[in-house]
Amino acid sequence: MSPDDRMNVVYYVLVLILPLSALMARRMPWRRAALFVAIWVAIFGGVALVISLGHNGFVDKWDRFAAPFRSDDQQVAGGTVRIRMAEDGHFWVTAQINGVSRRMLIDSGATTTALSVGTATAAGIERDASGFPTVLNTANGNVAADVATADSVVLGPITARKLHVVVSPAFGDTDVLGMNFLSRLGGWRVEGKVLILEASAAAAS
Repeated sequence: MSPDDRMNVVYYVLVLILPLSALMARRMPWRRAALFVAIWVAIFGGVALVISLGHNGFVDKWDRFAAPFRSDDQQVAGGTVRIRMAEDGHFWVTAQINGVSRRMLIDSGATTTALSVGTATAAGIERDASGFPTVLNTANGNVAADVATADSVVLGPITARKLHVVVSPAFGDTDVLGMNFLSRLGGWRVEGKVLILEASAAAAS
């Protein structure tokens, strides 16, 4: 157990002592007191579990789940989309791939838009019959991926049709909008902690 974990245990024990002391002072019947103790233990145990899971990716997964319900992360005005930087330092958007809504990471360092197997399957995207698997050089090493085409990728007022994508189990559940999508825009830039995407005449829906 690390020093931080020990400190957390001590903290929760001290916090539990407070309601226990109050119960003892009231001289409550032992069965009722035991019920209150069980409730307090469940509450603090749940809080501790959420905090623990947060360090192992729970926060990221919750952020991905809750993103479509937020209105301040992604704002549309005319042919312009403004995306506020997330707490993880990245820009995430809600886009539709062949009509299927997904939260996607915008990565200007990715040459091609990359889709998870789950997203490709849900969107009805199949590997190009005339193509061959490609090898991508990623931060985690070389990754084999299938080449495919999305009929449409829609982000607010921006629509990219017949967009080449790569699909691989190695992407996990992450979907990425790469430079082949950004290159179809009229322009894009970062101002402070806001990414601004401007639709071109061809990409505007």
